[in-house]
Amino acid sequence: MHDTKWVDLRSDTVTQPSAGMRAAMLSAPLGDDVFGDDPTVNRLQGVTAELLGFEAALLLPTGTQSNLAALMSHCGRGDEYLVGQEAHTYRYEAGGGAVLGSIQPQPITNQPDGSIALADIEAAIKPDDAHFARTRLLALENTIGGRVVSRAYLDAAIDLANRRGLATHLDGARLFNAATKLGIAPKDVCRGFDSVSVCLSKGLGTPAGTMLAGSKAFIKTAHRMRKMLGGAMRQAGVIAAAGLYALEYNVTRIADDHANAERLARGLSGIPGLVVEGAQTNMVFVRVAAEQVATLNTHMQQTGIRILAAPRIRLVTHLDVDAGGIDRAITAFKSLFVK
Repeated sequence: MHDTKWVDLRSDTVTQPSAGMRAAMLSAPLGDDVFGDDPTVNRLQGVTAELLGFEAALLLPTGTQSNLAALMSHCGRGDEYLVGQEAHTYRYEAGGGAVLGSIQPQPITNQPDGSIALADIEAAIKPDDAHFARTRLLALENTIGGRVVSRAYLDAAIDLANRRGLATHLDGARLFNAATKLGIAPKDVCRGFDSVSVCLSKGLGTPAGTMLAGSKAFIKTAHRMRKMLGGAMRQAGVIAAAGLYALEYNVTRIADDHANAERLARGLSGIPGLVVEGAQTNMVFVRVAAEQVATLNTHMQQTGIRILAAPRIRLVTHLDVDAGGIDRAITAFKSLFVK
């Protein structure tokens, strides 16, 4: 077994809060956020709203709850939202919109770049007829599976939604990765959407927390949904302080994660038995033969590399993996596949 620090490439959610972040959490002024008097939460909500270009923002415990609160704020019972087949809100959030919101998802095939074809969106909108669920919302995601959806596409999709009377929600769990890759401000990634959800614990290094932003009226409704879903917290400033620290110190360094993902993709390319998909942001996808998965998993554990072994492996870079850790991972792969 290895005797050095783990290199954990399973997700950008595995990070540990830094000393500076822990100090900020320890010293944060607190209040009862259910009464609206936690000053640190209020400050984070104000900072986030301004950063993303919205009137208001709300702190929720998780991205799953944030997206669900958004769906339930935009849609009522018997309504429908249009969403990509690969989207978290449809595939990876336990069907909460349908189960808890009585909202019907209409999944649509994602294109190779992560977008949804505009013609497919248009065709999926239901007519105003009692036989059909009422189409109310278009939900997009950026980044999606490590891919960045272009601003030009977002403009076209939002224009279509507006023309057809649909609200728009952006699952921007890794929005700062998208902004970094596109070279634009975070608010420009959000521009035109009615709401956006941004995770603080993916890439930004906080222990927990997601921000939901929108108009004051929307956030008022989402606040009620958060209460209904059990997401109201008391002295939540200890979480909000981590978010404020992350927004100040951990956004600009996301470029380092992207560079490390490119380093990893280059290092793995050409290794016999691996098919490497190039990195756009902080994710590298690698295909291996199904019969190699168990052996690979054991080998990586023994060499101090944590991965989610599968025929298609997602390797995620983050602030707790430096260039040296990337090189260790490359060496571990080579030691198994290069004979």
